[in-house]
Amino acid sequence: MTLYAESSAVLAWLLDQAHGDLAAARLARADRVIASDITLIECDRVLTRAIALDELSESEAIQRQTRLNAVAARWTLLSLDEEIIERARRPFPSEPIRTLDAIHLASALTARKAVPDLQVLSLDDRIRKAAARLGLLLVPTDAELGA
Repeated sequence: MTLYAESSAVLAWLLDQAHGDLAAARLARADRVIASDITLIECDRVLTRAIALDELSESEAIQRQTRLNAVAARWTLLSLDEEIIERARRPFPSEPIRTLDAIHLASALTARKAVPDLQVLSLDDRIRKAAARLGLLLVPTDAELGA
């Protein structure tokens, strides 16, 4: 199974949030994980913000960042190329879509060209709705999320 790891799921795993266990299980079972460079940027920014807001100690944030870096070293990272940028600039089936979400969706669509059975790992409702309308396979399932 090949996953596209969107930031909401990675952050839920990294921060022990709701459904983070589902995200962790999917990441662990995946044969291959694809993510955007944006995923790592978003995760780093959340950890930096958590330190600044005294939500995490610096040592806790460093431990989580180290864990992320170790796992992400095995991922295929997609850079923002012309194809991804061009697709992200166009409308999606379920607008409004935020900028970073558009980049994730465009990245997943690009990855699906190489991996037709790609599954999108996301916990974000807007991403999930748009991804479903684009014909992307979603994990976890709505049933697993209690939706």
